[in-house]
Amino acid sequence: MMHKLGYEFYNRDTQIVARELLGKYLVHKYNQVEMIGKIVETEAYLGAHDLAAHSSKGLTDRTKIMFGPAGLAYVYLIYGVHHCMNVVTEEEGCGSAVLIRAIEPIANINAKTNGPGLLCRAMSIDRQLNGYSLCSDNFYIAAPDELSKIKIIKRPRIGVNYARHWSKRLLRFYIKDNLFISKK
Repeated sequence: MMHKLGYEFYNRDTQIVARELLGKYLVHKYNQVEMIGKIVETEAYLGAHDLAAHSSKGLTDRTKIMFGPAGLAYVYLIYGVHHCMNVVTEEEGCGSAVLIRAIEPIANINAKTNGPGLLCRAMSIDRQLNGYSLCSDNFYIAAPDELSKIKIIKRPRIGVNYARHWSKRLLRFYIKDNLFISKK
């Protein structure tokens, strides 16, 4: 069994949310199939002052979802090919979010999931879910009734070298020794 996370879970410090999402289940019911993946890797994006965050470019049509409220999915396309899924965090107007980088397949997932684009493809997550409530009935994050003990590793985020000193910050979190993380 599992229980769906509420908006109060997301309306907190982004780094705490990023760490506490590890071990939770991402659920997407699509075409009458319930796909479930255990979140094993995340990255925190800390708002408009974080040069690696999309919100650092200000409020735009693309980033408006990122500015809140907390508990919405921020889904965008990179390189014109891959979708990436984020969880909007903190108070409205902050522009903070957590990128879901990798999941461990639990149910009805038969493709690679060790990267943000791969997991979105495997779970049929695309821009139609941008702005979607993560407290809905068909797209949500849930906590298992019993969380297993995990050791969290902190590393710099991936692919944000352009963000100067922000590229070195330890804002990527993953479950130690999990086989489904995107990169050590």
